[in-house]
Amino acid sequence: MLQWQRTGFHFQPEKNWMNDPNGPVFYRGWYHLFYQYNPEGAVWGNIAWGHAVSRDLIHWRHLPLAMVPDQWYDINGVWTGSATVFPDGSLNMLYTGSTNASVQVQCLAVPEDPNDSLLRNWTKHPANPVLLPPPGIGLKDFRDPTTAWFDDSDQTWRTVIGSKDDNGHAGIAMVYKTKDFVSYELIPGLLHRVDGTGMWECIDFYPVGGDSGEELYVIKESSDDDRHDYYALGSYDAAANKWTPQDPEADLGIGLRYDWGKFYASKTFYDPAKKRRVLWGWIAETDSER
Repeated sequence: MLQWQRTGFHFQPEKNWMNDPNGPVFYRGWYHLFYQYNPEGAVWGNIAWGHAVSRDLIHWRHLPLAMVPDQWYDINGVWTGSATVFPDGSLNMLYTGSTNASVQVQCLAVPEDPNDSLLRNWTKHPANPVLLPPPGIGLKDFRDPTTAWFDDSDQTWRTVIGSKDDNGHAGIAMVYKTKDFVSYELIPGLLHRVDGTGMWECIDFYPVGGDSGEELYVIKESSDDDRHDYYALGSYDAAANKWTPQDPEADLGIGLRYDWGKFYASKTFYDPAKKRRVLWGWIAETDSER
């Protein structure tokens, strides 16, 4: 690819295939973007985590691969994940691994050197995989953990994972809680479910302000059926583990979309430097593999 053929504003790797943005985060003065990347070619496969950093989200410095598929639990791909930043400024990554049997499991990684502001090296936790598909969930339908949030009621961290229920061709969102990111408990019930929407990938879940001071929550899913990103506004009852849409006719997967063009597998992060939420999305090229 010639320089004039490259995007002038949107992020691109130096070469080869990329897809989902992963674990975007602001850490010690740098914006970090990790992403699904094939170091061996310009088509999907051999998925590792690419990595780049920026001071302004426009000018990027490419860094070595952050994680590669080198363990039995992620040998078929280091798939999509999210960063969680703790009150003391430390962070971790939860990501989906595709095992040697192509089972989707959740894995934990931490910076090898927390003092390295560029986060160049990552250590996969010896307890991996930390989460397996629960009973009733397909072995290939359990992926893409969200950024975790802290719940004061029981002093646990909570994360959402997307899946589907073939009964009703429903998209579903499950919530797990943990104190240490190694041992987890599946909270009874579903955060949300919508029949007819199919597999929910790359779920995102975060609070936004409401018109009358009420705190609303955005829930977003990437639809594996039609490859579009849908979102909806609603209320979240943590005690009941339930999100309820403001407008049932614009429920998740049947109403609002982030973008009406080619835009998929999006991920947000909170930018503490400018007190804003930043949305990343994957724009696929339309060239054929040939």
